[in-house]
Amino acid sequence: MKFGLFIPQGWRHDLVGIDPAQHWGVMAGLARRADGIENWSSIWVYDHFHPVPDPTEAGVHEAWSLMAAFAGVTGRVRLGQMCTCMSYREPTYLAKVAATVDAVSEGRLEMGIGAGWYEHEWRAYGYGFPRAGERLARLREGVEIMRQMWTTGSATLDGEHYQADGAMCYPQPLQGTVQPGSKMNGIPMWVAGGGERKTLRIAAEYADYTNFSGMPEEFTHKSQILQEHCRDLGRDYDEIVRSANFNVVIGRTDREVQDRLGWIRDHYASAGLPDDVVEKAVKSFADGPLVGTPEQIVETLRDLERRGMTYAITYFVEQAYDLSGVQLFEREVLPELGDREHHGHLWHLLRGE
Repeated sequence: MKFGLFIPQGWRHDLVGIDPAQHWGVMAGLARRADGIENWSSIWVYDHFHPVPDPTEAGVHEAWSLMAAFAGVTGRVRLGQMCTCMSYREPTYLAKVAATVDAVSEGRLEMGIGAGWYEHEWRAYGYGFPRAGERLARLREGVEIMRQMWTTGSATLDGEHYQADGAMCYPQPLQGTVQPGSKMNGIPMWVAGGGERKTLRIAAEYADYTNFSGMPEEFTHKSQILQEHCRDLGRDYDEIVRSANFNVVIGRTDREVQDRLGWIRDHYASAGLPDDVVEKAVKSFADGPLVGTPEQIVETLRDLERRGMTYAITYFVEQAYDLSGVQLFEREVLPELGDREHHGHLWHLLRGE
């Protein structure tokens, strides 16, 4: 199993109380730290402008600017967004930005893409908020344009929502060379979302990776739907890596887990969020699949691995303030499930040997 790590960027009120002048130092330090631990395959950010669970004045840093910045301060981990909203940027422009980040990172970019959902943010930025069907149609047209630009050097499409007339992308991404007729996208494409009729069909057609619910039974169900779409389209289902995102709340004992949930409650309250919003946020963490001791989390991940989930993208809300949870996960979870060739190196690194 591969593991990715979200770097706090403010979207989930995870930089509150830190001087904005220090935000980049915190983010860069955490990115460099992950870069030095081989079982972290990738680092990730969210593509959002206003924070959740409620839009406040807490600072949020823009995803693609961070992609370029992280490319400059790391040298090994892959770089992703979970996930870029197609309608926030024209796909021709986005494809060009991604190609440049791929060059700056020396071929380490992952492209997370989705239809978008955060209505308050859409309207605040003047994007309107089209119905779901239109957002998904934009997603389909956009990924087609990006695939063309990355794999052939140019794109032409007369779509309902997007038009491209020989839009060039030179130099091509370092990952852009693929065999004629291949379903690969050059830069790996993560199609995020679990909509069964449209999103998973787009994923079956275009995705190198999918990303949907990490709740075990739901993960199995969505996987079955994806497989059906692949069968209908003549796509090899096994070509697509299935991933999920997880909030991790970890402790050596049940008491430590509860203490960490208490910290989350206090942290969100300190951000000025209303009591009902705080309690709803805490419940969303407490009800997640990766809540518990290392042994419990390993058991859950092994079950998910048997169901076909082979890439876990993890989020630790306290990471900018307290590394103990991340370190516990690194010591007692990653060696049990991470890429086997990294086990020995990781064990000795975490022991300081």
